[in-house]
Amino acid sequence: MVEGSSALVRTTGVLLHPTALPASPVCGSFGAPSRAWLQSLARHDIGVWQLLPLAPPDATGSPYSSPSSFALNPWLLDADDLVDEDFLSASVLRELPGTVPIQEPCASVDFALADLRSQRLGIALREAWSEQARDHHLAFESWCGKQFWLEDHVLFMELRRQHQGLPWWEWPEGLAAHQRRALNAWKGHHQEALLEHRLLQWQLDRQWQALRHLAGELGVLLFGDLPFYVARDSADVWSHQGLFSILQGGELEIQSGVPPDYFSSTGQLWGTPVYRWWRHRWSGFHWWRSRFVRQWQQVDLLRLDHFRALASYWAVPGSDTTAEHGEWRPSPGAALLKRLRRDAGGILPLVAEDLGVITPDVEELRDQFGLPGMKILQFAFDGNPSNPYLPENIKGHHWVVYTGTHDNPTTLGWWQQLDLDIRERVVDRLKGVVHAPGWQLLELGLATEACLVITPVQDLLHLDDVARFNTPGTVEGNWCWRLSCFDSALDGALSGYGERGAVWGRSLESAAALLTASSSR
Repeated sequence: MVEGSSALVRTTGVLLHPTALPASPVCGSFGAPSRAWLQSLARHDIGVWQLLPLAPPDATGSPYSSPSSFALNPWLLDADDLVDEDFLSASVLRELPGTVPIQEPCASVDFALADLRSQRLGIALREAWSEQARDHHLAFESWCGKQFWLEDHVLFMELRRQHQGLPWWEWPEGLAAHQRRALNAWKGHHQEALLEHRLLQWQLDRQWQALRHLAGELGVLLFGDLPFYVARDSADVWSHQGLFSILQGGELEIQSGVPPDYFSSTGQLWGTPVYRWWRHRWSGFHWWRSRFVRQWQQVDLLRLDHFRALASYWAVPGSDTTAEHGEWRPSPGAALLKRLRRDAGGILPLVAEDLGVITPDVEELRDQFGLPGMKILQFAFDGNPSNPYLPENIKGHHWVVYTGTHDNPTTLGWWQQLDLDIRERVVDRLKGVVHAPGWQLLELGLATEACLVITPVQDLLHLDDVARFNTPGTVEGNWCWRLSCFDSALDGALSGYGERGAVWGRSLESAAALLTASSSR
């Protein structure tokens, strides 16, 4: 309970990544589509918008393997807002790739077209920059001066573009080694191109901060997501090579993954470098703390993916092709979380992704810092009465309950694929015919004491796996699904969800209130 409140602090949320928003060319955006979405959530008394990482995606569209984890995704820059604010002319807007009269709703994101459109936007912003008002120039210069990550980001992105997408370890030696003399000599010849990247990030930040302000006015919390590891071919690793377990030529010394289990006899090999934790400790966790500062500038709550690696991590030799021969090594997670809690002013606005096989030391670390964990209802029906995802086993308030996540099938798709035994258990639990599995699992979630219940928008719309967002272990067809439009079906689904949430009991003013309530054991 929150002091002075007679009601438990609880709320509901919807998982929808901004790229999946409708009503904009090529890809969702930080402009009118995001404003309309926030207003829809607020109108129906839904308290949380959960997003995936806002960083630039990799070549497969994944935001979990970003080339620059401090930056924002240029695909999401809204060109219409740039025209409205006189940063671009209407004639430029008409010439951008993808800006054509829409004959039919665009059902998916075209990654190549989104890349091309954002590149052209960068060029247009740079070409118009000399004509911009002085106050814009002063605001831009002030913002750039405060972004500790920006110079490495713009250098990395332009170097990679000029080397035709080659990874940084295949660049000329001085550039690959991040040698200051070589970089200074190179960037002296490429100032105009670097300006494009800076302008893109400034405008993205302006648009996102405007959305965050609107969300605050509307009473909607923004719930972000942070991958634990970062991509080897990224500005992060290139510019801080000593913090990661790589060799001088960029080869992996130790790589990340998880060990063999019921789902995979060889484990999962992720191919990202693990951290040289002793160097992070020695620096007072400066890089990690800077990373969280950047995230908390963008969102109210943050899901930390692969939380269990803060207790111990699976370390696999860099040359291995499976995760079978790794070993568990300890992490300084408690020391890091203490520093982060101090930075955050006493309450960590974090949710621990604690799915899968979780050992007692991971649970102890999560509970020591009062972090809510996650419960996925699709995982609940294996027949084991002790299954931790069964609603009756979700005890207390310190949980975020999901029907499914971005990595799961939609709940309708899950239901359609279930074997007979599990189907019978689900039918028995739901006491009759399964007619809308997403909504029916949602009712089970709302029957728990969890502080937060979240559902993907696909489950509210009763969509099958044609609308699935990601299938782990595959590289084709992921991250590209979009809502077709803002229509009465979507509005009706949000209305129904909001009504159920209101009955369930929403009382929420801040992330701190939510987390204070959830941390009571």
